[in-house]
Amino acid sequence: MAKINWDEYKKYKHERPNPKQLDNFEILLEFLRSFYNKTSAFDVFDMLNEDELGKMMLDKRSISQPAQLEDFLYKWLAK
Repeated sequence: MAKINWDEYKKYKHERPNPKQLDNFEILLEFLRSFYNKTSAFDVFDMLNEDELGKMMLDKRSISQPAQLEDFLYKWLAK
């Protein structure tokens, strides 16, 4: 499993326009989808769950299962 490259995330976050005013977690999800080409909620969940900061972001949103992240993504992308 790939580890999150937080330096690349910071570059991504500062270089992208933020017209939707996304929070850090939503920007991280965009980053994982674009930088790592992760499209599966299960892969994204595993990657976040194995990272200390990623795990804290999941816990903050009470996401403890891949299916819960999938629901979050579905609602977020439907905005």
